[in-house]
Order: sequence, then structure tokens, then C-alpha cells
Amino acid sequence: MIKKLEDILEKSKNLKKARLAVASAEDYEVLKAVKDAYEIGVIEPILVGDEKKIIEYAKEIGFDLENIRVISSTSLKESAMVSVKLVSSDEADFVMKGLLDTAILLKEVLNKEYGLRKDSLLSHVMIYEVPNYHKLIMLTDGGMNINPDFEGKKKILKNSIETASVFGLDKIKVACLSAKEKVNEKMPSTIDARKLQEFFEDEKDVIVEGPLAFDLAISNEASKIKNFKSEVSGDVDILLVPNIEMGNGIGKTLTYMANAKSAGVIMGAKKPVVLVSRADTHETKLYSIALGALVANGQ
Repeated sequence: MIKKLEDILEKSKNLKKARLAVASAEDYEVLKAVKDAYEIGVIEPILVGDEKKIIEYAKEIGFDLENIRVISSTSLKESAMVSVKLVSSDEADFVMKGLLDTAILLKEVLNKEYGLRKDSLLSHVMIYEVPNYHKLIMLTDGGMNINPDFEGKKKILKNSIETASVFGLDKIKVACLSAKEKVNEKMPSTIDARKLQEFFEDEKDVIVEGPLAFDLAISNEASKIKNFKSEVSGDVDILLVPNIEMGNGIGKTLTYMANAKSAGVIMGAKKPVVLVSRADTHETKLYSIALGALVANGQ
């Protein structure tokens, strides 16, 4: 069972190398992470973008491109289009954002003609390795969907469950977060959380509970003190947040206050989309590539 981010790297190394299309690969830091992922045997990269800059950066970081496919493009939009088409035509297994803006890439991912759209909702899944928690914990969605309704949350949760399914868990334990554990008509998040619990109650390999406050989700001791009975408390795998503010706040708190390591992927398309921020560490970029490879192989 995968319990650490390093486990994701190790497992992805032992699977078939996933073919990664990098859109606008002329990004120095992204290229370094791609180099490392390639050299440890996780991916076979296809680099799309400004060929001159890609070659220049590759020389600077000691990335031998002799056996690497490089596709020249003349614009950021073309880089995104070519990269997505590589995945949709099964020449690549997943796609990663390089230098271009997220909106440019996602527009191509959602293109009805050749994109990776399916009957779902794109959502961001972040995975955190927190020093004082005994396993990896997923947080969704703190990066894309602002204030999803019940149907949106249902799709977001399905995306995160699909991600967690490659971790070898016996039961995937989900907490639908709110500010309290009782349904309150004045708090729509509590109503949606309870509806999600009811919707997933017949799933064999998933336990969904909600609403739960954050402390009850992550601490069995808190549940005992409050005399709250729960099958997921203190052992939760997925934290589903009601809105982007809560997700963004929890995620950045884990990173900057709890020294958590992380990886992230966008789910809901036919194949994973790896989006990394310039503020992300090299480690986060590498783990995110490995996560995308693992999910792509699992799909």
C-alpha cells in the first residue's frame, strides 16, 4: 500500500513507462523535473514547444535529448493543441503544463473535436504527506471549482476516488468537510455532505461520511472527546472541501505550517493533467509527474 510520496515514485518506476506530453516544455524548472522522472524510469517524455529553447535548457541541465522526441511549435496555443492531440490519439498517456498559462492548456483539454473531455468535471486533487499523519491524505478541490453544487461535488469526489484507487487501499475513507458534524439548514455544505454520504453508502470499497469538521476527520482522539462515532475519523484518505476557499486554506496551511510534501493532478478528463505552479518545489513537480504516470497506468 502506498503511504508515502516516495512510494508513488517507486511504484511508478516498476510499471510500464508512461508517455508524457509536455506542453511548452521550454520551462527550465519543469524540464529539470521531467529529466529526473525520465532518468529514474518513470516516463518517456515528448517535449513540445520552442525547440531552440528546449535544446538550450536541456544542455544547461545535462539532459541528453538524443532519444527524446522533440516537437517544434510556433505558439503556446499550438503547443497545447499538439500535446493534447498526442494524448487523444494514444501517442502519449498524459499531459503536463510547461511554460504556458493553465487556461490555454485546459481549453485544449476540453476541446470537443480532439480534446480529452468526458462526462465529468475537471477537478484538482492534491496529495499531502504530513509529518504527523500516518499516511497520505488527499484534498479536493482547492484549485479549480469555486463553489460546486451537490452534483459538482459528486463528480469531484468520484475523481478523487479514482485517484485513490491506485494506492492499494482496502477501503477509501472520505470526509466531507464543513464547520460542524450536524446538518444545519442554514449551512448548505452540511446538507450536501449528508447527501453525499447517502449517495455513496452502497459502495463496497468506499466509506463516505459527512458533514465532519476538520478535527473530527483527522483525529480519532477528537472524536472520542466529543463522543462522535465515525468509521473514518483519524484514518481519512480524502478530504472533500465545500468550496475553493477552504481547500486553498487547508492546502497552504499544510504546506507552510505543517511542512507537508505534496503532489497534484487534475482529474476528470480521459487522462490525467499535471499542472504545477512556479512556486512548487522541484520535489513537488517530480512527485506530481510520478502521480500522473501512476494514475495513467491505472486507467
